[in-house]
Amino acid sequence: MRRRPPLRGRTVVITGAARGVGAQLARTLSARGARVALVGLEERELAYIATELVGETAYWHVDVTDADALLRTARSVEALFGTVDAVVANAGVATGGLFRHSDPEAWRRVVEVNLFGSVNTARAFLPALIRSRGYYLQIASLAALAPTPLMTAYCASKAAVEAFAHSLEAETAHHGVRTGVAYLSWTDTDMVRAPEQQAALGRLRADLPWPTGRTYPLAPAVDRIATGIERRARHVYAQPWLRAAQFLRATLPTLATRNARHAVAELESRPGAPVPAPAVAGPVV
Repeated sequence: MRRRPPLRGRTVVITGAARGVGAQLARTLSARGARVALVGLEERELAYIATELVGETAYWHVDVTDADALLRTARSVEALFGTVDAVVANAGVATGGLFRHSDPEAWRRVVEVNLFGSVNTARAFLPALIRSRGYYLQIASLAALAPTPLMTAYCASKAAVEAFAHSLEAETAHHGVRTGVAYLSWTDTDMVRAPEQQAALGRLRADLPWPTGRTYPLAPAVDRIATGIERRARHVYAQPWLRAAQFLRATLPTLATRNARHAVAELESRPGAPVPAPAVAGPVV
């Protein structure tokens, strides 16, 4: 007797679903039988992604920093599909540059989207997940394990969402809700390609030891995330070597400082303050 695919007929909500990891995850989960609720800011892209999916789907144009709008979205998703079985808090932005030259508003926006957007997502959908004994997956990053110079806001926000998800798990496990954290290294998305145009960040990445500096293909990374959702995994590693990074995380900040010291000093010595990069939609790593 053939086993029923674990996601067939299950409803999965994905924030930041218009591009990058979110869009590819929507395609993968739909192909595995899930009903997919797409949530994001870019309405035209969301509509296009919806046309690509093979199963039942709908999209909601909403900013994850708008808590009230997310509450309405959660009610709408559950009313349409009847249940919410999994939620993937994927929406994220990033900005680059030296912290002391950074635009405070751009820096704050990264934290608002990445951290408070995830908090709003969990708060909106948690009642439905409790009813379904569902699964909440927080997209974090290698940045939560290994702080990276020139990305202070992104690293701070990803470390925060990792801690938030672990705390949430302790509060909701007795309801049957499972919580997981997904870690990605540099994965081939729009957001990763944009910083590669910045010479300073490109130089820092070039100095990183293998395998931390390379860019990894999107599809295999997302396949591992989808499998983690099927298994309701507590930890999901989009690149397998990240599992080892968990055990080395106490040493990683020291290594990052050692590798970045000369590149950052060179950047500071150049005439004129570096201009912060604009925030870009979609997860970096």
